[in-house]
Amino acid sequence: MVAVQAASGHDVGIVTLTGELVKVQMKRKGVTAEEAQQLKVYRKATQKDIDIWQEARSREAEIQKKAREIAISLKLEMKISDVELQGDASKATFYYTAESRIDFRQLIKDMARAFNLRIEMRQIGYRQEAQRLGGIGSCGRELCCSTWLSDFRAVSTASARYQQLALNPQKLAGQCGKLKCCLNFELDTYLDALKDFPPADSRLQTEKGTAFCQKVDIFKGLLWFTYKNDATHWHALHKDQVTEILELNKKGKKIDALEDYSLTLTSGEDPEKESFELAPVEDSLTRFDRPKRSKNRRKKGPRRPQEQQSKDRAQRPPSSKPKRS
Repeated sequence: MVAVQAASGHDVGIVTLTGELVKVQMKRKGVTAEEAQQLKVYRKATQKDIDIWQEARSREAEIQKKAREIAISLKLEMKISDVELQGDASKATFYYTAESRIDFRQLIKDMARAFNLRIEMRQIGYRQEAQRLGGIGSCGRELCCSTWLSDFRAVSTASARYQQLALNPQKLAGQCGKLKCCLNFELDTYLDALKDFPPADSRLQTEKGTAFCQKVDIFKGLLWFTYKNDATHWHALHKDQVTEILELNKKGKKIDALEDYSLTLTSGEDPEKESFELAPVEDSLTRFDRPKRSKNRRKKGPRRPQEQQSKDRAQRPPSSKPKRS
């Protein structure tokens, strides 16, 4: 931990990399020494510097709550998502998101009077907000933007269309409310697979009628077609077969029927034949309860007194069976 230069005063930073690895990392990020914003390192942080910095960080939650109350009282349409205090506790940087331009001059005056600090307002996007706050995604893992993702590329609905995903905003949106960054991770693989793939809106001309494409499996190279007048029966064709039929149609020729080219698929591969398996029988929730007595069991008579039972046991002849050793 070191004390580093700031706009005014000093801040506390943590050294995470030294030596030649710094040059390797800068080259990887495409940053040169001249372009980098280099801050001067004053000294190693003393215990006093660390104590002041930790005390300032402990005040951030309280300051953030109070700042939100001030913004609400001024009726400003903005969200203060994070607060960061400088290492010497002389300046506070407020990160906020807003749909439009905000006039926060009165807000700065009120916050400077309430906190006795220099105030800096910094507007960030919704992706940067999710990066700062962090969280758990729908995949069950920590957000990519808050762990390893450093650049935010534009994500469009075309990425979902190429991957044949349902355009459901609730499933495609991340914690930031925008399209998930992971939609771009496999997009290049899909685009490479689609280079020699027939269009999804292909129409095949046959003697039995026009056939329309209903479903596409990019990585298996399969397309499913149905006739216009018979939409219940699907016919699976390989992409090479579809390309061959399209070439014949361009020349003005028609094939006899799709059945001549249709592939035979297993039940798991054919979307028309869904396999329904019986679910395993669950154990009964009452399996540990006391079992019920059988109705055919002979009813016992009234219990005899304890003295009578002891007398009968004494008069009983000894058993002739040999005892086990």
